[in-house]
Amino acid sequence: MAPAADRYTAGLNVYRVGGAVRDARLGWPVYDNDWVVVGATPEEMRRRGFKPVGRDFPVFLHPHSHEEYALARTERKAGHGYTGFVVHASPEVTLDEDLARRDLTINAMAEDANGRLVDPFHGSDDLAVGLLRHVSPAFAEDPLRVLRTARFLARYQGLGFCIADTTLELMSELAASGELAHLAAERVWGETEKALAEPHPEAYFATLDRCGALARLMPELKGEPAAFTEALARLERVPEEPLDDLVGALPRWRWARLVEHLDDAEREALAKRLRLPNAYVDLARQVALSRALWRQAHPDAAAILAWLDAIDAWRRSVRVVPLISLVSLERPALADDLALAWRLAQQVVPRLLLEEGYRGKALGEEVRRRRYQVIADALI
Repeated sequence: MAPAADRYTAGLNVYRVGGAVRDARLGWPVYDNDWVVVGATPEEMRRRGFKPVGRDFPVFLHPHSHEEYALARTERKAGHGYTGFVVHASPEVTLDEDLARRDLTINAMAEDANGRLVDPFHGSDDLAVGLLRHVSPAFAEDPLRVLRTARFLARYQGLGFCIADTTLELMSELAASGELAHLAAERVWGETEKALAEPHPEAYFATLDRCGALARLMPELKGEPAAFTEALARLERVPEEPLDDLVGALPRWRWARLVEHLDDAEREALAKRLRLPNAYVDLARQVALSRALWRQAHPDAAAILAWLDAIDAWRRSVRVVPLISLVSLERPALADDLALAWRLAQQVVPRLLLEEGYRGKALGEEVRRRRYQVIADALI
């Protein structure tokens, strides 16, 4: 419900809306609240001390809680993509009109200050039966909603949710219309990255494939059906090892597993189109190199040493153990060999060879020879 009125909100007609209402009724934790203010003007919000932050529509931050308070608004399609809308906000816009512009019925609910549910599109009924259903035909005006709906399925599929047939039809129409081409790469990747962190990320990609969006946004993944099915199955087989001091290890592992079967050119094209962060690009390459190793029938010392060189193990040793953990999910015996080989190869210290008189090219050759030898001895 809305917070107790303070000196900033006293007298305002405030409703909690969207995800907070949805997740509270599902029994999920609510981390962020969004509020809609009906009947107010931007001037009044600023006069009360709210800080304006919205460029395309009037959104304000509460002076103390810093939560978002948006003035009730309507939207009208006037161009391509998710930005091609004319926004109208005024004191005359009703709560129902504001809720009508939202994507799914489960996101078009509100609560007043007393906790009373305002649900003109029966989102609570859809929540009860596990249905992702569009609010109105205007759903098809925003191509980003194709990805958002797929992402919500990735979140709630474990609760038995599915997408309404009529909503899936609109998603397919959007995919066929060419509107997806107007989505900025950052928006496509933003939804995809969020989906990779959801409980069932495979549902996201399977849904995009089902409605035809995958072939347009990530055509590299649309290879042989069997390869795509295997890629989706791999999303649940990721190491528990932390990768580094960066956050978001799980989405990065899942993305790398999804694309590990692609060749270098396909992975690079996909990364360029989606403008992937370097952390995702780097891990995807390392996992592809590891896949090439574990798919060899009998990797020898030369192959293992080449793998360590390729993943830059000597300068970035922190990545080796997580990758060995990944290999253990596919070839446990090979992972044991890699762990032993890595432990022994680390004992070949260039500084000690300098003390033996090796210099320049001869030093590099001797370091490599000795690393090869200890690995070969470990495999006997």
